[in-house]
Amino acid sequence: MTDLTLFHTADVHCATFDALAARIAPDARLAHVVRPDWLARAQGSIGDDLAAEIIHTIAAAPGSLCTCTTIGAVAAEAGAIRIDWPMMQTAARCGGEVLLVFCLESTEVPSGELLREAFRQEGRSPRYRTLALPELWSMFTEGDSDGFARAIATRIDAELDLWPDIACVVLAQASMAGAAGYTRATVPVLSSPELALRAALGLLSP
Repeated sequence: MTDLTLFHTADVHCATFDALAARIAPDARLAHVVRPDWLARAQGSIGDDLAAEIIHTIAAAPGSLCTCTTIGAVAAEAGAIRIDWPMMQTAARCGGEVLLVFCLESTEVPSGELLREAFRQEGRSPRYRTLALPELWSMFTEGDSDGFARAIATRIDAELDLWPDIACVVLAQASMAGAAGYTRATVPVLSSPELALRAALGLLSP
């Protein structure tokens, strides 16, 4: 029996989460559903037809985690855990200003909304600035994951040099997680996959 169904919009995330599960919950049974067409159709906005399709599909799989930030709000309507929610909660508790970093422009609005909600739930006024890196996204889509991670890290380091009061960095997309291993940041650099998987498997308070 499947313990958790993960909904992805890129196939690369299957291996990422299988490796994470093997390390933190080796007995967990994961199922993967990959729908790159959902992300392609969601660029700009999510129409009613697409929203209905996402909700219907995810609602049929109780116990689910959506790993795509762009469609996260719609997936949550169907009962899925949003991959970035545990991360945003952690960021809101960091005690200072947050640097929200994203590469896919369709991520900006849902990520910002979710971070503001996390601040509100903590009883704090939202304090964050954004770093948009759309010019790097093609590196990921073309399969250069390591180059993608290194390029993001370089840009984050440059931004932190400009804003030394930043208390933590949020990597808004799951695909960006590798950047945490390359940055020279002295503040926490938060990525969503492990925090989300722990929450979804009951190993972390959601």
